[in-house]
Amino acid sequence: MAGTLCARLNKLSSFSGITVPARKVAALSAYDVQHKHPFAKKVTPIPKAKYGGRHAVTMLPGGGIGPELMGYVKEVFRYGGVPVDFETVQIDPKSDSNEDLEYAITSIRRNGVAIKGNIETKSLDTDVISRNVALRNELDLFVNVVHCQSCPGIKARQKDIDIIIIRQNTEGEYAMLEHESVHGVVESMKVVTEENSERLARYAFDYCRLHGRKKVTTVHKANIMKLSDGLFLEVSKRVAKEYPDIQHDAMIIDNTCMQLVANPHQFDVMLTTNLYGSIVSNVICGLLGGAGLLSGRNYGDHYAVFEPGTRNTGTAIAGKNIANPIAMLNASVDMLEHLGHDSHAEVIRTAINKTISEDHIHTPDLGGQATSIDVVQNIIKHVQALSKKW
Repeated sequence: MAGTLCARLNKLSSFSGITVPARKVAALSAYDVQHKHPFAKKVTPIPKAKYGGRHAVTMLPGGGIGPELMGYVKEVFRYGGVPVDFETVQIDPKSDSNEDLEYAITSIRRNGVAIKGNIETKSLDTDVISRNVALRNELDLFVNVVHCQSCPGIKARQKDIDIIIIRQNTEGEYAMLEHESVHGVVESMKVVTEENSERLARYAFDYCRLHGRKKVTTVHKANIMKLSDGLFLEVSKRVAKEYPDIQHDAMIIDNTCMQLVANPHQFDVMLTTNLYGSIVSNVICGLLGGAGLLSGRNYGDHYAVFEPGTRNTGTAIAGKNIANPIAMLNASVDMLEHLGHDSHAEVIRTAINKTISEDHIHTPDLGGQATSIDVVQNIIKHVQALSKKW
């Protein structure tokens, strides 16, 4: 693995004229990052862990409010009798090594599925890679899916929104390819590849057919980034021709943000590059009630990781018993559906909806006065009542 990365960096130097310091090569050689080559990450699956009908799932609490939210997930699962056992892996945000990260990736490869909070990377050493980005790249989680849907009972700036964001998850501005060409001048490389753009576009159009969606909107900035975003747009147009039953249009990211605020109902499925997907998902979450509601799903050919949709750490509210647990609980429901535990997923999802829409128990971010524990206890009450019907 180390030799492979060294070869890539040397090759990068030869055709680009960029000089990669020997110290950087040595540091990066210890850990292979997918962005160092412009192709889809080829990973070999191993048998998934399942014992006595129970699934083993990797749990990465992350920083900020992550650990307390994971505690709520465990508590709800316990009362719901969910056949899932968690393998908790802590990643030290201040660490200057990648050992914790490597163990987390090994755990996910063993279990096949993970649920995570946002993992901070506090080290100032430029050789220490972003934990969140590295997880997605090493596991080839090439697509992020966020279902942005209005929730009855929540006061929001727009009503009846139902949008799917399908976001490229492993390249673009998140390529982690930066260098200081001369003192005071930093260059950051945006990577867009035809292979990853095509499989993402096919995922979006196949998603439409599978879920009865009618339109895909490709979000881009090809008027300025003519080669990178131009390629992404060109590929999506080419793939769209193979799906004549699904409408396709394109919109520049600037206008997209304005249109989302003014008339979000014109969108159905949004196909985006990595950075634009982050921007768009946060805009829509703001329209729906904030970061505490929506979940996100990360998929590759072999692995799946579930998390809150906006990937916020929530450090400022950690430990104050006011964090909204709904996004993480919704992520856990998505995970159960992925594992095939549909009955348990339906019970917990119904309990969440009853708590929000019927009982109107809301944390401060939603305009309420309930604590995190108030919300979770009410959800557990409904889970217990609904579970008795089995």
